[in-house]
Amino acid sequence: MFTQTLTRRVLGSSLVDLLTGPHGVDRYTELVSPTWTRNDARARVVAVRRATPRSVTLLLEPNDAFGGFKAGQHINLSVEIDGRRRTRCYSPASPEGQRLIELTIGRHEGGLVSEYLYRNARPGMVVGLDNVGGDFVLPAIRPRRILLVSGGSGITPVMSMLRTLLAERYAGRVTFIHYARTPEEACYRDELAGMPRVQVLHGYTRAPDAGDLRGYFDGEHLRAAGPEPDAVYVCGPPALVAAVREQRPDAISESFVPPQFTADPSGGRVTFLGSTIAVVDDGRSLLEQAESAGLQPASGCRMGICHSCTCRKAGGTVRNLITGALSTAESEDIQICVSVPVGDVEIDL
Repeated sequence: MFTQTLTRRVLGSSLVDLLTGPHGVDRYTELVSPTWTRNDARARVVAVRRATPRSVTLLLEPNDAFGGFKAGQHINLSVEIDGRRRTRCYSPASPEGQRLIELTIGRHEGGLVSEYLYRNARPGMVVGLDNVGGDFVLPAIRPRRILLVSGGSGITPVMSMLRTLLAERYAGRVTFIHYARTPEEACYRDELAGMPRVQVLHGYTRAPDAGDLRGYFDGEHLRAAGPEPDAVYVCGPPALVAAVREQRPDAISESFVPPQFTADPSGGRVTFLGSTIAVVDDGRSLLEQAESAGLQPASGCRMGICHSCTCRKAGGTVRNLITGALSTAESEDIQICVSVPVGDVEIDL
């Protein structure tokens, strides 16, 4: 404890900033230990568990630069793959306020980072942490009756909410409905079975006779959850989110699958500054058009959440595919994963 306190004092001193010059103290201390940084949030993997055929669970020990999260929020996780830094956003399953961070990452078809971590994650690996965010969180005043619904790897932020409520000794009623393809692929099944004061219902889409619920979420499943809940939280594939919101339009939701965007081509010229590349707008997002042109911009969630793809628009107008808002100002930061050109555009990329 004394060593950690002394280290924090040394790294935080103005003298260290003066001595390390423009590169900053982190560029020197990381040579001693990759997580010994003051400004860059990083974490060391301390345990790896592959409890299901389609997921890997990582237990991370973050450094002091990481500021924590609220239950339900997501964290940008960065890992180097073939010499290139890749970033994706994942929601912790651990309760808020806990020092160690638990991430359960589901494998997705063609998922570069999820597949890499499933196959290569090991204790001692160091990953980057950045941009904690998201509005999928519990209110400060907890509702009296809560229904939590998740599907697949969407269980992680909901699990964080549930664990946080239990740690607080929440006195209200909680029902948890989780959908997975099979019992073997249902994350946290044993832990959920042993939770006190929580009603847990499972639905299995490829083994319907093995679960508590048959088919997909509908009014019958909502009634099976017991008395009408005061608040409903759902995270999972878009179809599950839509089904829950059909029954409860007030449900607070989050989907982990990027939506499919469509836009009419403007025919404008898209110029990527810093390269000799220019293309004619074909209606896709600026991120997709850049990648098709052979560029490799940073990206993460591809749905406007993680901000990894933020670039400077030097000129022209773009439209945000989520909000519909037009960006007309020069020298403005935009998220290229959810932006399309409206005429000629110059992107600093």
